[in-house]
Amino acid sequence: QVQLVESGGGLVQTGGSLRLSCEVSGRALRQSRMAWFRQPPGKEREFVTAVTWSSSTTHYADAVKGRLTISKDNTKNAVYLGMKSLKPGDTADYYCALDTPPIRVLSALRFPSSYDYWGQGTQVTVSA
Repeated sequence: QVQLVESGGGLVQTGGSLRLSCEVSGRALRQSRMAWFRQPPGKEREFVTAVTWSSSTTHYADAVKGRLTISKDNTKNAVYLGMKSLKPGDTADYYCALDTPPIRVLSALRFPSSYDYWGQGTQVTVSA
């Protein structure tokens, strides 16, 4: 059984930093892509960033480039989202997602429907 468990969310002030973690069990990640999505209150889920496990190639949404960073730990089967210079607009539930095997059409990696497994989410609130 594949499980994704996020942690690290919380309340932070504008300009602050957080680091989210997502640990994956039940599936080796060699042939996969891991991603972070977020869902702001009252809005649809949106792509944040993704990493292809074998090549370590990363992709970012324009809104987060330079402030949010995806990283991975092969030994822990985990992916992380480093967040700095946070803004109130970053307030959302953050979800990690697993696509295995990874979809080859790169334009599709931004769509939630491209992912096979999801974590339960972790809430990030950025106060003004």
